[in-house]
Amino acid sequence: MVQKIIELALQNKLMVLMISTALFAYGLYSIQKNPIDAIPDLSENQVIVFTEWMGRSPQVIEDQVTYPLVSNLQGIPQIKNIRGTSMFGMSFVYVIFEDNVNTYWARTRVLERLNFAQRLLPQGVTPSLGPDGTGVGHIFWYHLEAPKMDLGEQRALQDWYIKFALQTVSGVAEVASFGGFEKQYQLVIDPVKLQYYNISLMDVMNKVKANNNDVGGRKFEMADMAYIIRGLGYIKNKQDIEEIALSNYNGIPIKVKDIGRVQMGGDLRLGIFDMDGQGEVVGGIVVMRYGENANKVIEAIKEKMQEVEKGLPEGVTFKTSYDRSTLIQEAIESVKGTLIEEIITVSIVVFIFLFHWRSALIILIQLPISVAAGFIFLELFGISSNIMSLTGIALAIGVVVDDGIVMVENAYRHISEAQVEKFNSTPKL
Repeated sequence: MVQKIIELALQNKLMVLMISTALFAYGLYSIQKNPIDAIPDLSENQVIVFTEWMGRSPQVIEDQVTYPLVSNLQGIPQIKNIRGTSMFGMSFVYVIFEDNVNTYWARTRVLERLNFAQRLLPQGVTPSLGPDGTGVGHIFWYHLEAPKMDLGEQRALQDWYIKFALQTVSGVAEVASFGGFEKQYQLVIDPVKLQYYNISLMDVMNKVKANNNDVGGRKFEMADMAYIIRGLGYIKNKQDIEEIALSNYNGIPIKVKDIGRVQMGGDLRLGIFDMDGQGEVVGGIVVMRYGENANKVIEAIKEKMQEVEKGLPEGVTFKTSYDRSTLIQEAIESVKGTLIEEIITVSIVVFIFLFHWRSALIILIQLPISVAAGFIFLELFGISSNIMSLTGIALAIGVVVDDGIVMVENAYRHISEAQVEKFNSTPKL
């Protein structure tokens, strides 16, 4: 069989060269197309279902949220496992799919089943899907340098301007904000005044909620013109909240300011983000989508940040906290240098042992073709070019030339012996 393949290759030299050239060209194309990352993504193919029900204990969350979701998400096709976690005020359900399942197909199936499971949950509790990223998707961290703005203003700038702009970058699954204070209108109620006016805390909550709303009316015509009636009621400042009427006392309206005070404050925090011991900062974490090219996504993020920075207030700039592209480039350059060194070393060794440059050239031609073919299989199987996959190629270079050395040396020996035998058999004059 091997002999027939060799004879076929020798009889069709042009075809062999064309196939080798096409294989090398396709390998170069695969190198350009293959995603580049520093570390391999070995995370499971999962969809996260997150549900928030603040103020409830883990046992209540487990009984009324996690268990109904886990029991109803079972039966989805190609599921490997389902895991549920309950904690104070939050529920996490991890739906693990088979490795060959498309991520977005899996998310669609989970979303379809959530529409059915929604009716089994308590009123006002709505589950949501986590981002389509993985555990190694945190590719870029940044923070703001704004000496003239307080932490609340920085967080508002991050949440309502920067975050939305960066989420439009192709390949970004989510931009998670961190640090600072999330602004709130806080009502500090005096319980003595509530008791005096005979108003419950629930009445205050319902009245404030009902007065923060716009309503629509019908249209009417006047002087050949049609007018739309609207009731504007959205709260825009603290004074709007203070003027909300809660009840009446002897014909006098009781307002929010009569039973307490309204102040601007920040949401409860469980930690802070400190930068090199210089103080708190506000920023964001960019999460990459599953299967994207980390290097290209980071480049696109940096370009977008340059555009966004033009619209920031005076004195506000971006500072990079973590950039995986540095690690990616260092890893790729390290492996690339190793590949070049090994190719040169193997070339020298082959030439020294054979001491015939044409035989050595035949062996060395297969090195770039074999490396390019390796990238073809990486692309076909969806494996990124990372430090582990490239190191495997580097380790295989010494093995790749073994067969070539054996075959070429054997052919060279047989040809030499045939030439010597022919020379000896030639009659001498």
